[in-house]
Amino acid sequence: MDQGTFGRLLREARQRSLLTLEGLAEASGVSVRAISDMERGRSLPRQATLGELLDALGPQEDEWRRLVRAAARRTRPVPEQLPPDVADFRGRGEALAAVHGLTARVAGRGGHVVICAIGGMAGVGKTALAVHWAHQVADRFPDGRLYVNLRGFEADARPLEPGEALGGFLRALEVPGGDIPAGARERSALFRERSASRRLLVVLDNARDAEQVRPLLPAAPGCLTIITSRNRLSGLAATEGATLVSLDVWSREEAVAALAARIGGERCTAEPEAAAELVALCGYLPLAVAVVGAQLSAAPGTPLRAAVRELGRARSRLDALSAGDGRTGVRAVFSRSYRALTPGTARFFRHLALHPGPAVSAEAAASLGGVGTAPARRHLRELTAASLLTRDTDGHYVAHDLVRAYGVELLEQEHDDRLGAETRLLEYLRHNAHAANRFVWRFPSEPAGTPAPGVARVAIGDREEALQWYRQEESTAAAALRTLHDPRLLRHRIDLTLEWVAYNSVAGRWAEEISASRSGLDAALALDDPVAVARTAAHLSRALVETGDLDEADGLLDLILGQLHRLPPQERLQAERHASRIRHHQERHAEGLRHARNSLALAQSLGQPYEIARALAIVGYFLSVRGDPKEAVATCEEVIPLLRETGNRHDEAATWRHMGCAWQRTGDVTAAIAHYRTALRIYQEVLDDYNVADVLDHLAAAQLELGDTAQARANWTRAADLFDALRVARADRIRAKARALPAEGTADGVRNPAGGGAGNLDAQPPVSGAGAAQ
Repeated sequence: MDQGTFGRLLREARQRSLLTLEGLAEASGVSVRAISDMERGRSLPRQATLGELLDALGPQEDEWRRLVRAAARRTRPVPEQLPPDVADFRGRGEALAAVHGLTARVAGRGGHVVICAIGGMAGVGKTALAVHWAHQVADRFPDGRLYVNLRGFEADARPLEPGEALGGFLRALEVPGGDIPAGARERSALFRERSASRRLLVVLDNARDAEQVRPLLPAAPGCLTIITSRNRLSGLAATEGATLVSLDVWSREEAVAALAARIGGERCTAEPEAAAELVALCGYLPLAVAVVGAQLSAAPGTPLRAAVRELGRARSRLDALSAGDGRTGVRAVFSRSYRALTPGTARFFRHLALHPGPAVSAEAAASLGGVGTAPARRHLRELTAASLLTRDTDGHYVAHDLVRAYGVELLEQEHDDRLGAETRLLEYLRHNAHAANRFVWRFPSEPAGTPAPGVARVAIGDREEALQWYRQEESTAAAALRTLHDPRLLRHRIDLTLEWVAYNSVAGRWAEEISASRSGLDAALALDDPVAVARTAAHLSRALVETGDLDEADGLLDLILGQLHRLPPQERLQAERHASRIRHHQERHAEGLRHARNSLALAQSLGQPYEIARALAIVGYFLSVRGDPKEAVATCEEVIPLLRETGNRHDEAATWRHMGCAWQRTGDVTAAIAHYRTALRIYQEVLDDYNVADVLDHLAAAQLELGDTAQARANWTRAADLFDALRVARADRIRAKARALPAEGTADGVRNPAGGGAGNLDAQPPVSGAGAAQ
């Protein structure tokens, strides 16, 4: 293009920006006369001047490129070192938007030197993004595009020395060989001098660390440096103001689109489900998708479903995802990062790979590695810096499933102690749950013993910290019970299941409790341990009751009662108590009372005041719903002082509720409401939302008997909301009661046809631990 073309484009851009010559001169620092000469076609700007004008005008992308092309000089060669753009580049919309925002900050007049370090795990597509971005903005850097592979993680080559990389840059900038100094420091100084008047785009690919990169950074305003590294180059952010961009795996849609680009869209369209499964088996990792795409491209007749079967059945997905040349397969890529680790962190990584889920806390990681929490955090930082791990929004450490598969492969090769690591993880989850239960559920439980050496202990000082720890580890506990199947771990699985009952119950995690208790029961049956069978079956049946499955709960009760002759007296007491609860939910009150009296007799024979008080409270309940209500009140009044002596506030609250039921049966609704309110207050004080909701149900029924429709509706609504939050099936029935009430003011004297229900026998969710099914 000639000078006239540039002048016309410059004038049009100035006018669109509503600037006079004087205004553009003030905004850019370029003189009015120089701008006027350019617009008249008398001259072209130097590169620094062009940058100042473009920064002041802020043209759109297309207009920017036209101006740059029109101003391009042919008087000196322009280095063009960028690798070819990826032909089938797909996705990365958010990342591209972020990095294009950085491009806009490149300014000549403003003095901005923009450095962007793209980090992420091996194979995630850092280089592809960097090169694609560089090609998209290349026209903004008319003085050249420099590129070098720093070989930071090459399998068979040492990292490139900064001086060697600088020699290549200087030669690209037409510095004669004889003028290039020998030392890296002198070369760096000369590079900065030669780039000072240029707008350069520099891509530093596969950097090992910040020290390798620093000598290669141009310091001139208007230059953009793009760096890729598996390590997180935090030092550059602190000292050079680099922007760090973290790259994750593709979304499913991006991965399928990339696969389609490689093998043909018609194959993915013909087998959409298989295509989705295929990229899922690749973990949405760009490198893995590329390897599979290359394999399928070479076999155009292979159905995608067949590839899914082959990949799914492969002994190792790392073998299946081999590219065949030993250098670009997934295993080869990961190995380069692994070999760069310190020995201690390498061992820690191998044990960490045994974690059954993708996200791991520092404490769980420490337990797997058998190291203290402080050294574990140092290892995790090194692994994160190496991009073998990332961190999620909760602060957990995340490993891609292919990274975990690679780590497990290494662990087996090194003959590390897999059983020891898995045992420590299960003990970490059990012993810290035991400590948390002192605050989650205030009932005594049996001692948990001493954890194995290397198990991390978490400091838990109050209920909120206890619940926070549980929330942190709930996915790990579920994954551990689901995947750790070594027969030598059966006892540990049972212990873990029993300790987590309290949290699952108070949090209303009934589906999770059902899954966990099934796992524990399977382990107990495998060991033929009658005590463990009775406990885990009791917890499972209770969770099934809360989800409305009384039939399976009844079958489990048969299993428990079949173990009675094998149980010691303390365990028989707990089993009888649990049987009374199931019969309560089935409204088989006569059988329930019989089981309650059996548990009372056992408690009396054992001479345990705590258990006697609890058993008496349950007998009082059955009397309140079936027997003589006055006898029920007398029994409950007898038990209240005993419960207070033992500090059992939950059963005390339950007993006040039972007395409320009994008074309501006698027709003294006012007395019933007073007793319900006492129960409600205690349950609120001990933070038991489940039983708060149950008492509200009874209270609403009594209030409706007195004609207080508005209060009944309010309390039923509150109860339904609490049960909803706890995911209890009963919520729907209670909400239906509230909605069935007539409009306020029309229900005076109307009795509740459904009543308040038979009441809730459970003073609390079953207590966990090595304790019995309460």
